[in-house]
Amino acid sequence: MKARALVAWNIRRIRVDRGIPQEQLAYDAGIDRSYMSGLERKLENPTIDLLDRLADTLGVQLNELFLPLPKGATIHKTLPKGRKSTRLDRKKK
Repeated sequence: MKARALVAWNIRRIRVDRGIPQEQLAYDAGIDRSYMSGLERKLENPTIDLLDRLADTLGVQLNELFLPLPKGATIHKTLPKGRKSTRLDRKKK
């Protein structure tokens, strides 16, 4: 597995295990939520400084973001969305 994919998987794993919404992690780490989303989807290439901030925000050592996937590991399901309903849903009310 490539390093970017490994980091993305570990960030998401730790975040979901701790019940932290993506938006909250991004805010606490001082980055935009869309950038955070790109990191977890392997679209962004983070700097070591950003990885250090994310590790601090998650309360883990930096090396935990590079741990290999255990055999049989699965992708965590997303947390419930906390966003407002779509326009169509609002018009029906």
